Amino acid sequence: MLLQGYLPSILEGAVLTLKVAGASLMVSVVLGLVGAAFKMAPSKPLVLLAELYSTVVRGVPDLVWMLLLFFGVQMLINEACASLGWPAPEIDSFFAGVMTIGFIFGAYMTETFRGAIMAIPKGQMEAGRAYGMGPLRVFFRITAPQMVRFALPSFSNNWLVLVKSTALVSVIGLNDVMYRADTAKSITQEPFTVYAVVGAIFLAITTVSDLLLKWLEKRYSLGVRESEL
Repeated sequence: MLLQGYLPSILEGAVLTLKVAGASLMVSVVLGLVGAAFKMAPSKPLVLLAELYSTVVRGVPDLVWMLLLFFGVQMLINEACASLGWPAPEIDSFFAGVMTIGFIFGAYMTETFRGAIMAIPKGQMEAGRAYGMGPLRVFFRITAPQMVRFALPSFSNNWLVLVKSTALVSVIGLNDVMYRADTAKSITQEPFTVYAVVGAIFLAITTVSDLLLKWLEKRYSLGVRESEL
């Protein structure tokens, strides 16, 4: 029997990995949009804050952030609660993994969205404001639909790297595909087979994602190509 019956357990871990990746992506998109807005804001403090965020986060390894934010924040919470005489809550591994990965890739998404917005002619947004549209309406009616086309190539790359980075959540005790694979490896003593299966799972996820995202790129570029012809 393949992996002595541990294959279903590893596949269940893969489902959890996909949940972590999807939730982390949503967090990163929100942080990326906020970061891009800050970088393009007229306020220098906001620009500086966004620059600091994107520079520092991208300059530190993902594993360091994972350990720092999970164990470091837990220690701060423990110390704060102890000083107040309160019982210290434990940080949920799923929540910590999602927020950490989302925080990391929010910095990359910041640069992605900033570049996409800058690729749109400013005159279009100015025209929207001249017609009496508010900033949010200009964004959703004019900026966002065009931004998607320019953002998709970099967004696709960020998503593929994010999926692979979810393997790090096993170090904080989350029962994901890597955590279950480590357990299966220890019991079956078949490290090559176990990790080959895990590699195939990640390859399947990234391959399907790549095909879907390339289709979206073609879809959003269709009108542009036709107009160029």
